[in-house]
Amino acid sequence: MASTYFDPPRPRVLAHRGLATEAPENTLLAFANAASVGAIYLETDVHVSSDGIAVISHDPDLKRVAGRDLEVAKLTMAELRRIELGGGQGFASLEEVLDAFPDAWFNIDVKADAAVLPAVSALERTRAASRVLLTSFSDSRRRRLGAMVPGAVTSAGRAGVIRARLASLVGSRGGMLRALRGAAALQVPERVGPLRLVTSRFIDLAHGAGAEVHVWTVNDPADMTHLLDLGVDGLVTDRADLALQLIAARN
Repeated sequence: MASTYFDPPRPRVLAHRGLATEAPENTLLAFANAASVGAIYLETDVHVSSDGIAVISHDPDLKRVAGRDLEVAKLTMAELRRIELGGGQGFASLEEVLDAFPDAWFNIDVKADAAVLPAVSALERTRAASRVLLTSFSDSRRRRLGAMVPGAVTSAGRAGVIRARLASLVGSRGGMLRALRGAAALQVPERVGPLRLVTSRFIDLAHGAGAEVHVWTVNDPADMTHLLDLGVDGLVTDRADLALQLIAARN
């Protein structure tokens, strides 16, 4: 089945780990809160439990989210579900999140090589490949995911983004195509230190190569406005509520 990820109109608002203003990030409640304000794109992250289940988690451990010196990969999915993250929420599996939001499109960052096969299995069981974008900081992991889930689209990893930036500096469409290596999107921060990544030239060259540009993590409405004026295709944001309000007002 062909991907439907880019079927909705742009600009896209990707709810970063859900909407966590009144819920713990990356939980069923955070995703439900994002959906309740109109977000149709949900961004999330995947690690793997000790019993081989793709689990929704940004961090490899529980220190930040639960104050416990434990690794996600050392706990079973049942044990992770019992960890109190706040608001009555525990860890959720990728499969149950995909099942819980059948009408949402998901941006999934696979954080570890060991999580690849469990994530692919979850996508197969839920038949969700056509509504996901798969990404990773590792380009080799991203390409592996793309090969294993042919119905999904992918975004370039860190090395691809660096090559894309270099291609934009010299205006090379061929260089941009080589940087993408089949990726359908470039998901980037607006800047890295003093270096601005997102420029009109970068966006135009990406568009010319058939890719979208999504910028993370954009929470200030003034920054959102500036990036939308530049022509970016998507905003990855902790404040999907504010971004959706701003876009509605612009329209």
